[in-house]
Amino acid sequence: MIIVSACLCGINCKYDGGNNINAALLKLLKEGKVMPVCPEQLGGLETPRVAREIINGNGLDVLEGNARIVGLDKNEDVTQKFIKGAYETLYIAEAVGANIAILKARSPSCGVSKIYDGTFSKTLRQGNGITAQLLILNGIKVFTEGNIDKVEL
Repeated sequence: MIIVSACLCGINCKYDGGNNINAALLKLLKEGKVMPVCPEQLGGLETPRVAREIINGNGLDVLEGNARIVGLDKNEDVTQKFIKGAYETLYIAEAVGANIAILKARSPSCGVSKIYDGTFSKTLRQGNGITAQLLILNGIKVFTEGNIDKVEL
């Protein structure tokens, strides 16, 4: 079983209420080979919701308590909801025996290698989103939809 960002399977769970459907991943869902998850919804965030980014760091910094996750106005700190969603995703991955995850690129939850930099200007910084980082720390191989060709499906 492979964990996949639910938005990539056509589930309308993106912050704006839409999805990022990927035909290959939707096919795998229909074949029962992937388990869709949305860490942000699992953490208790509604859909649609305000766009959020990691301020002053990346997913590892958030897990270590050195960065936080906020919206553009920076007034609502949703760091704990993102952390909860990351752990819920990890529990699901462990429950279904997943050792691979395919996650949405650039997301503060799911981004792999590069995430938005916290300026809300679509600028990227090095680092993983919080869920991607937690999965990696627990031995799960993490990819984005842009490099699923590297995943043995």
